[in-house]
Amino acid sequence: MLDERPLPPSFSGMTGIPSALMRALRDLNHPRVVRILLQSLGLTLLIFLLLGAGLFLLSRWALREYWGLGGMESDLAGAIIIVLLLLGGWLLFRAVAILVVGLFADALIDDIETRHYPRAAASAVGIGWRHGARLALASILRLIGGNLIALPGYIFLLVTGVGTALLALAVNAILLGRDLEAMIGARHPGQPGLDRGTRWSLGFLSAASFMVPVVNLLAPLLSAAMTVHLFHMRQKGSS
Repeated sequence: MLDERPLPPSFSGMTGIPSALMRALRDLNHPRVVRILLQSLGLTLLIFLLLGAGLFLLSRWALREYWGLGGMESDLAGAIIIVLLLLGGWLLFRAVAILVVGLFADALIDDIETRHYPRAAASAVGIGWRHGARLALASILRLIGGNLIALPGYIFLLVTGVGTALLALAVNAILLGRDLEAMIGARHPGQPGLDRGTRWSLGFLSAASFMVPVVNLLAPLLSAAMTVHLFHMRQKGSS
């Protein structure tokens, strides 16, 4: 078991990022993790479909009732609304995905800890889906608040071409690193957390993965699994 594998005295969270990533990738093949992945993706898709359908119908109704559009004009406006919904859905994917993964966080972390770090799993405090949902909601509020604060910077850096994307990556790296640490820390209260450099590196890799199509579907669970490994590998490496 990984829990019994000794780590070198020089281990640190920063140097452990590649190892944690490889272990997290291997975890994605485990049947229980695959089941959680499929459940979370299914629920995420359902939420998007319901939100999209609701917003589309509401928008079409508003176009007819308040702007007097009908027939072909209404269909054209509806097509524009669909495009805007798709763009908005891509931007909101991280928020919805984190909320959904929060519901499954306890089961996911418990599975990884039980298989790889049984001593830690035995002393863990189960957070349950309600606590996980509260953590996820707090994460979403921080996501919205942090990006609203950074909004003037985003607008100012638009002229640079890449500045806005880089600033968004940095801001969301800070937010994600904090949220991921809080998720595992809730199961192990009183345990020291990740150092600042490790937390930011974890958040940066996670935020970057959300920007890559297809990879972003795996990003929430992969990031959570990486956090579990980093947390316990660091604990062992510093002991």
